Amino acid sequence: MRSPIRPSSPARRARALAVAGIVFAVVLLVPPCADPASARESAPSAADESEAPRWIWPGGVPEVVRAFEAPENPYGPGHRGIDVAVSGDDILAPDDGVVAFRGVVVDRPLITIDHGGGLVSTLEPVESDLSPGAPVAQGSVVGTLAEGGHTPAGGLHLGARLDGEYINPLALLGALERPVLLPCCG
Repeated sequence: MRSPIRPSSPARRARALAVAGIVFAVVLLVPPCADPASARESAPSAADESEAPRWIWPGGVPEVVRAFEAPENPYGPGHRGIDVAVSGDDILAPDDGVVAFRGVVVDRPLITIDHGGGLVSTLEPVESDLSPGAPVAQGSVVGTLAEGGHTPAGGLHLGARLDGEYINPLALLGALERPVLLPCCG
């Protein structure tokens, strides 16, 4: 069984940076629309958006208590996930997947779910009776909020990794603010 926690390799970091560079270049090269009607015509359709992963809020509340803070390097300080508010004790699977790990790391009980395609989520502090290999469906209860770790009392830490690299879970929750290109030089 493949370990859900893999060290980052220089090749993975280079690939992630290359993808980010391509996305950035596309954003810069696409000319802004001056006419709002043409902007609506070129807006992504519901079918386009449905292809992107869309997670649900595992605590049942769409509220970020502490934001994602990307580290400068793989071993540098940062906040490799988001802390979210929780509406009760039940913690939900953000998307379909298979339990990859359940246990205690340092002083935090946690559960890790492999969503396929190199995408993995980690929820902490969460007590769970699920075993590695157990399938979970989006919105199903995967455990209960526990104590421990470094989240604020009553909060849940949600981490996401894509091919071993930490990413901002807000992108998967559909909650990242998209950049808006404005016309210039009018």
